[in-house]
Amino acid sequence: MSTLPSSSIPIFITVAEYRGWRRKAFAENKSVGFVPTMGALHDGHLSLVRRSLAENDLTVLSIFVNPAQFSPHEDLTTYPRTLERDLEVLAEQNVAMKQPSAVFLPSVKEMYPGGIHQDVSQQRGTFVEVKGFGEQMEGKSRPTFFRGVATVVTKLFNAIEPTNAYFGEKDIQQAFLLRRMVTDLLLSHPSPDHVHIVPTVRDASDNLALSSRNAYLSTSGRKVAPTLYASLQVAQGYWANGGSKSECINAATSFVQQRVEEAKAQGLDVNMKLDYIEMNQVRDFEVVDDDATRHLREEDPIILSGALWVDKTRLIDNILLGAQALKYK
Repeated sequence: MSTLPSSSIPIFITVAEYRGWRRKAFAENKSVGFVPTMGALHDGHLSLVRRSLAENDLTVLSIFVNPAQFSPHEDLTTYPRTLERDLEVLAEQNVAMKQPSAVFLPSVKEMYPGGIHQDVSQQRGTFVEVKGFGEQMEGKSRPTFFRGVATVVTKLFNAIEPTNAYFGEKDIQQAFLLRRMVTDLLLSHPSPDHVHIVPTVRDASDNLALSSRNAYLSTSGRKVAPTLYASLQVAQGYWANGGSKSECINAATSFVQQRVEEAKAQGLDVNMKLDYIEMNQVRDFEVVDDDATRHLREEDPIILSGALWVDKTRLIDNILLGAQALKYK
């Protein structure tokens, strides 16, 4: 940490240092907005920062690549780390004459004093699980992911004590799960209604959701990466026209396969593989039964989500379906 880049924004590397700053904010009755990130910032992250700047007296952003949400075979060591640039773009943010107030930049030892192992079976210490909510959707493909997310966000909420916290809609299951966690753990900073979900930021040219992992995509991979969201839009169209769940998902799956064939015909050096496309209830993430779709169409929003491998890069995306969807954001 002695080689930190220079920054006009105060940087705190320990919880003790940060808490001194936070006590002053409490004493001055100032609200604190919080944006947790793993760095490699893009405009999706910055949209969360700008929302926080607009709604709070002070805004804190954390940068911490969390080992507990990477399984042993995943990309922890190669995850993009661009701290100097991250600090530069943060310093450029300004809303209503307010700029980011602090960056929390802890080490792994600071966040996991007892150490941390990527293999769950080797882990020792205190971890947080949201039972029954972390096994579906993304949790089905990444069984230990939400355990790692819930653990680190609990730690961050305890350290930062934010008035408001902001998460991107691209990671919709994560955002809803964290709201549930905050409710169950009786947290006051933030309270459940102060965990905000901000719309996904997309590339204006092709609707690809912005993600730090997009940096992994090859030139050919970048050309086909919008396939996932386009397939979800196909399913959304069938849903809007009264289609059943199976009709929606079959149409989306067929669309992906069509794009795979088109990529081969165009000679693109890329391998696309669909992980899943599914519909889940917002309330509990349970898989939507095909027979229940008429009721859900009228009463509750549902999550239409998917994951697509583009070579070694796994992309995720989602669309909230239903007239009541906005009330969940």
